[in-house]
Amino acid sequence: MPAATTVPHSVPTSVPNSQAPSQAVGPAPQGRAAAGAGEAAPAFSPLYQQIKALLVTSLQAGEWQPGQAIPSEIELAARYKVSQGTVRKAIDEMATDNLLVRRQGKGTFVATHAEAGTQYRFLRLAPDASTPAGLQRRLLDCRRMRAPAEVARLLALKAGEAAVQVRRLLLAAPAEGAAPLPVVLDDIWLPGNLFKGLTAERLADWRGAMYRLFEAEFAVRMIRAEEKLRAVAASAEDAAVLGVAAGVPLLSVERLSFTYGDQPVELRRGLYHTAAHHYRNELN
Repeated sequence: MPAATTVPHSVPTSVPNSQAPSQAVGPAPQGRAAAGAGEAAPAFSPLYQQIKALLVTSLQAGEWQPGQAIPSEIELAARYKVSQGTVRKAIDEMATDNLLVRRQGKGTFVATHAEAGTQYRFLRLAPDASTPAGLQRRLLDCRRMRAPAEVARLLALKAGEAAVQVRRLLLAAPAEGAAPLPVVLDDIWLPGNLFKGLTAERLADWRGAMYRLFEAEFAVRMIRAEEKLRAVAASAEDAAVLGVAAGVPLLSVERLSFTYGDQPVELRRGLYHTAAHHYRNELN
């Protein structure tokens, strides 16, 4: 069995304890450096990184909601008593991290999973056909239970804490007018304390992306994700659900998603049938 490959989707963000940015400190004199040889030097971050961390703290606290405009660069510069260029650099990096979205002539907005470009940001499955087609969802199960030990460990839960397990299929139509065929079998685990009230009925009634439901109804926004990929053979049980023969090659994708503060909030284990689809990723 080949080793799992970790594919990070974005860079984690650190948040300082202080709410006031401190100026960067230059290198210590040679004599002082020599006296402190062998000691750990204090870590200082650039000023724009401190402003970025303060902005992330405001997002985490709900000062600006998903889809809402944040104050202008001039207003933020006055608020934090820094230059507009420093604020711009912080916002540029947050836009790269998909935390903020710049809109020409309109301003800067908090990114949301409601937007078409970010609804399925972590789903890398693409059809082999030149024209992509949307995937349909079929809910199989949703239940609240004690998190298994491995799930609890990955979601940073205490032993015996509650979790919500969601099991669903994603289906794609092979041709126009044809019946949709299963492509992905997902097992999704969520911390029970963050998703109180999540039921099969609520999921079945929701028409948008699942991450948009999490964001809008439970105030949980997925910021970044890590994935592990490996090739597996379909078990008899999974093969029956996917409508394939037992032993057929599948792509196993384990995704751990995080919200602000690098808190894990979703464990998703998917089995991808790639007969007519492939895993697509963009590398910069």
